[in-house]
Amino acid sequence: MSGNATSNQGTDGWSGYALERLDSAGYRRGGSRRKVIEFLAARDCAVTALEIDQRLDGVGRASVYRTLEQLEELELVQKVDLGGDSAAFEKVDPAGHHHHHLVCTRCGRVLPFEDETLEEAIHELPAKEGFTIEGHEVTLRGTCRRCGAD
Repeated sequence: MSGNATSNQGTDGWSGYALERLDSAGYRRGGSRRKVIEFLAARDCAVTALEIDQRLDGVGRASVYRTLEQLEELELVQKVDLGGDSAAFEKVDPAGHHHHHLVCTRCGRVLPFEDETLEEAIHELPAKEGFTIEGHEVTLRGTCRRCGAD
């Protein structure tokens, strides 16, 4: 996950920021694009393009993919590999706040988590090796509580 990732900054903050960036880059403010942005802004974690398509009435699949591509190009969203057939997308917090993911290999449930000790370790290791870190993504796979109870 990039050093610039998600936070719970609210719908208006990120969506307004994203719309301004799209305007600056010369993209039009279409109704479909706005719906996709508002949908992403209301999420605290990653969603797939298919999930967005299924939940947004009046927005074509091509518009969903085109908008995600434009948002990714402007580093407003990032792809997150959660396993499975489809990449997920998550809004990028311009302040750099982010989280990581726990993914259940049985049901596909995704739980976000934060751990300051892990963050410190991630940033200390490259310095020891003379490596400059540009971003990172941590995804832990296993069995969630619900599936483990079966």
